[in-house]
This record gives sequence, C-alpha cells and structure tokens, in this order.
Amino acid sequence: MDSTGMLMKLRQEKVVAVIRGKNEEEVLKTVDAVLAGGVNFLEITFTIPNAQNIIAKLAEKYREEEEVVIGAGTCLDIVTARMAISAGAQFVVCPHFDKEIMKLCNSYRILVFPGATTVTDMLECLKYGAPVIKLFPGDTFGPSAIKAFKGPLPQADFMPTGGVSVENIHQWLDNGAIAVGAGSVLTKGAQTGDFEQVTEVAKKFVEAVKNYGEKTA
Repeated sequence: MDSTGMLMKLRQEKVVAVIRGKNEEEVLKTVDAVLAGGVNFLEITFTIPNAQNIIAKLAEKYREEEEVVIGAGTCLDIVTARMAISAGAQFVVCPHFDKEIMKLCNSYRILVFPGATTVTDMLECLKYGAPVIKLFPGDTFGPSAIKAFKGPLPQADFMPTGGVSVENIHQWLDNGAIAVGAGSVLTKGAQTGDFEQVTEVAKKFVEAVKNYGEKTA
C-alpha cells in the first residue's frame, strides 16, 4: 500500500494503537489483542527495548496483509527514524518536529507524523510536508483545541494522542481530528496480562468510529 492509500485508510479507520511494553513477548501479545479487536494501525514505540527488532518481525509477518499497517513511534532523532525505516516501518511518529527526520522520511516516501503544540511548530511541520500533525499530549489541550488551531491553519490535519478515550473520541472527531492515537487507555490490560481486555477496548473504539460514521453520513 502506498502512502496515499495509507492516508485514506487512516481517515477511514481513525484509530492508531500506540503500543508500549516491557519486553517483546508482551508487545507481540498486545499486538495480537489489538488486531483481534479490529484496530489495524499499530505504532510500535521506541520506548520498547529493541523496538526495531519487533517492528521487523511484524513487518515480515504481515507483509502480505495490507489491512495491517506497522509504524514506529517515539522517534526522537534521525538515527531512530532510520532504524525504523530499515526495519520496515510504514509510518513514523515523533512527539516533536525535527526537520532532519522529516527530510529522511520524505526521501524514502515514508509517512511521518511529527508532533507540535504551537502554531509556529505546526507551520514548520506543514512546510516540510507533514500529512498529519500529532497533537501531544492531547489531554493538555482538549478536543476544542483542534478547531482553534484549524482557525489559522485550516489546511492542517491533526491526530491527537493522550487524553483520547472511547467516551470522547466523537468530540475529537467533531472538532476536526482525522484520527486519534490510543495508548494506555487501549492497552492497559496488557500490564496485568489481561489481553482479552485489550481486545474488548479495541472493539469499543472500532464501534465508536462506526457509530460516528453513521451519525455523520
């Protein structure tokens, strides 16, 4: 799937699972649980030990399954971003704006979602071709912030992460988010080995998106 197709899929599915964990076993089980719940965008963060190895395993496992999209998160520098791309990440997420990461990803035609919290940084993201800007931490701002930021930057697309839940996802989407990143609220069951809970929460996110689509159709 090319970058255009991935962006279309992101706009349709609207949920990215932000996956963290203490080791590879926990992360892989979390991935299975999230996928079982119907969330197909997976952001494997570089806070996980040897995250690049996990990304490589997942990229190979799902190489023939276009519905599953494997990305890398918490890429803090160009070295990490390059490791992610080499491992097979289909998109890269940063908590900040870094022009060198932007240029690297653009060179390899890899989707990159940089983080920003000010109009100045958001404008820099747009100058370097960011298709989506990560608003992080979302709970610092609240859903209405996206509408406010889109005042001076109507051309910008936003994906909030942090502070997103099944209960408020409609508020984020109503205010202009094209997608949301769901982290601990989605995967917290994994911390106690309750992967069934992860699947159930994933299903609730998918259902919330479906209901939103029906409401706005």
